[in-house]
Amino acid sequence: MTEAGTRESSPADPSAEAPAEREVVKLLAPRDGVPAVIVTPHQLRDACALIASGTGPLAVDAERASGYRYGQRAYLVQLRREGAGTHLVDPIAVPDLAPLAEAVSGLEWVLHAASQDLPCLRELGLEPASLFDTELAGRLLGYPRVGLAALLEEVLGWSLAKEHSAADWSTRPLPEPWLRYAALDVELLVELRDALEAELEEAGKLDWAHQEFDAVRDAAPAAPRTDPWRRTSGVHKLRRPRQLAVVRALWTTRDAIARRRDVSPGRILPDSSIVAAALAATQSGFHTLDDVPGFTGRGAKRHMGEWQGAVEQALRLAESELPPQSLPGDGPPPPRAWAEKDPDAAARLAVARRGLALLAEEAGMPVENLASPDLVRRVLWSPPASPDGVAAALAAGGARPWQVGLVGPVIADALSATAEDERVRAEALAALAAEADDLPADDV
Repeated sequence: MTEAGTRESSPADPSAEAPAEREVVKLLAPRDGVPAVIVTPHQLRDACALIASGTGPLAVDAERASGYRYGQRAYLVQLRREGAGTHLVDPIAVPDLAPLAEAVSGLEWVLHAASQDLPCLRELGLEPASLFDTELAGRLLGYPRVGLAALLEEVLGWSLAKEHSAADWSTRPLPEPWLRYAALDVELLVELRDALEAELEEAGKLDWAHQEFDAVRDAAPAAPRTDPWRRTSGVHKLRRPRQLAVVRALWTTRDAIARRRDVSPGRILPDSSIVAAALAATQSGFHTLDDVPGFTGRGAKRHMGEWQGAVEQALRLAESELPPQSLPGDGPPPPRAWAEKDPDAAARLAVARRGLALLAEEAGMPVENLASPDLVRRVLWSPPASPDGVAAALAAGGARPWQVGLVGPVIADALSATAEDERVRAEALAALAAEADDLPADDV
């Protein structure tokens, strides 16, 4: 059955003329069929020879088992190159991917949302020499929706189903519909890259894009979070240090169990159960977790001794060993607090926000892609001695040259305007106060 405004095509033929305006073609199957999964070193060597003999960029994707397994390892790697076809590699069955790393060395990789897949690919020894990120390209071009399916539909006129994106990719054997879905994720990635590159060049943004792609490729691994247990959903409801100690103890115990069993922590014990335990354990008359919501099921009872021991240990801690209510921040406070803490900084923020909003409209992209909102806030909260130092401050904070060139003058103007014009300062403060109730904590 076809939907209004769509027609079906199987297998897809991306070389054909694009559909008429507003007509969308459903992408049902790879043009070469669904390839067999590579599960032996011999199969991998054959695939590497084909990839090395192909031409043009290499489309790359990876599937993880988030929500099912511990960590973010890749359970399937998809590759496609002109003249080489599509290849699906099982890195669990073939953990030594050195031949593949050699075959793809020096190639431009095309990924969608590269920052999500690069860490797990690097764990496999796969590293791009250069890359093209189709999601980032879509953002720079101002597309309102930048998911792969949305961009394929908007740019190329093909409709891509995403029904298996949250599947448990650690399943073996992988079902054929999942493999078809995985192959389709790289089927049109190079065609999408070429179309977006042409748009970027026409818009004068191709150099910006290359700077962004290089920044993603060269980004250092994320530093370990301080007190990762503080990200437990619902922890904001807790107001006593002893309750936070219980959360910390249960979170740490859950993480150890999840790592040991290679299971996603949330499947071992949900965050809501941890928070419920913290509330119950700090009430008078508490003895065990047996009656606490979330600990009565068979799965939780399997580790009841460890849960109970963690809670009892937290309850025995001395006051000096309890975690503080919050960690000291290394950056400025939330924007809604600026007017009270530093009216001058608040005025700079308000003026800069107006200028950045206009700049984003002119550049045709979201304001957050002009520069990191956190970096902009840091420069405005602790500005350089003179507006001339803004560019250096932005560059030191990781802004790319194109961002420094665009955003620097706006920030410098905000510093000058609020320093020299009391009227501008007063108007900015009034505007910020009027918006305080609606201003998100991470807004510029």
